[in-house]
Amino acid sequence: MQDTIFGKITRGEIPTDFLYEDDLCVVISDLYPQAPTHVLIIPRQPIAMLSAAGEDDQALLGHLLLVAGKMAKQLGVEDAFRLVINNGEGGGQTVFHLHLHLLAGRDMKEGELAQGLAP
Repeated sequence: MQDTIFGKITRGEIPTDFLYEDDLCVVISDLYPQAPTHVLIIPRQPIAMLSAAGEDDQALLGHLLLVAGKMAKQLGVEDAFRLVINNGEGGGQTVFHLHLHLLAGRDMKEGELAQGLAP
C-alpha cells in the first residue's frame, strides 16, 4: 500500500491536534467539514479500504466503531450522528487509508447521500 497523509498523521510526521488517540487509532477534526461536527477516526494500521480488510482486522474494525461511540459522547452528539466509510474511488474515497467520518449537528435525512466527504 502506498503511504498516505493519514499514515504520516498517525505516525506524528505531520503535526496534528488529536481529539483522541490510543495504540490503534487517532481522531482528528476534518479539514473540510460537511456538518457542524465532523471528525475522522483513522486506524494507525494502514488498510487501503474497507473491502481490503481481512479476518485479521476484525478486532480493529470493532475498535473503530467503539471509538466512534466514545467520540460521539465526548462531543455531545451521542443521540444523533452518522458514520460514513467511503470505499474506493467510485464510493468517494480520496485517501486510500481506511477511515470513518463521524458527522453530527445537522439533520441527516434518510436516504441523503453523504456526498463530497473527502478525504
